[in-house]
Amino acid sequence: MRRLFPVTDPTPAAEGGEWSLDELADAYAYPAGDDPWLRANMVSTLDGAAQHDGRSQPISCDTDMRIFGTLRALADVVVVGAETVRMEGYRPARARDAFAARRAAAGQGPAPAIAVVSGSLDLDFSLPLFVSPLVPTLVVTGAAAPPDRVEAARSVGAEVVIAGEGSRVDPTRVVRELADRGLRRQLAEGGPRLLGQFVAARVLDELCLTLSPMLTAGDAQRITGGPSVAVPERFTLASMLEEAGFLFTRYRRI
Repeated sequence: MRRLFPVTDPTPAAEGGEWSLDELADAYAYPAGDDPWLRANMVSTLDGAAQHDGRSQPISCDTDMRIFGTLRALADVVVVGAETVRMEGYRPARARDAFAARRAAAGQGPAPAIAVVSGSLDLDFSLPLFVSPLVPTLVVTGAAAPPDRVEAARSVGAEVVIAGEGSRVDPTRVVRELADRGLRRQLAEGGPRLLGQFVAARVLDELCLTLSPMLTAGDAQRITGGPSVAVPERFTLASMLEEAGFLFTRYRRI
């Protein structure tokens, strides 16, 4: 059974039924306006693990993946760290007929671009993500990135975006540089280190968090990594889906 509990109305909106892709897209629609909006989509177990055996799939479920696909279909760009690309075997985003009319009405292309954040550009540019995407992949790096790796990225058709001085990438500039390219609706899919950088820079507008009814123990990463912030940033619950014990929450920055 799939249920949606809007914060303003505690009555299940679809009790006894299954939410369509259009209903999910309406529930997760980006705010109107021209300002960039950075949302993240992550999954966590009850004891805080964002991965099991280095991957998120074992703690996910079919509905989580359906929401994952919906969030991608709404985005202009999917932002992901290099380590996650390597661990999760990232492939190019694909066009989906179910969202074609909605994307066209919003002035979007057939699929979101993938933006890979990497200071070192230690990436395999022979992967389909780089050589055969529907929309050219972006590689976001610093001004001092190795020139040979920059050339390797460009040689396969990737667009290199400079978003930081030296070898480091500035998360605030990532948001701005992507928005300047018309990529306002931004979706961060991890990993924890990249999401931690966005949190520390206070540029994350929304967190879509799936709470998985599983316990893993061990020392798996949380959904964010890196140094802690000096003062915790407060978010408010916008909506929550439930199915088979999984909670699909959406929090927005206050």
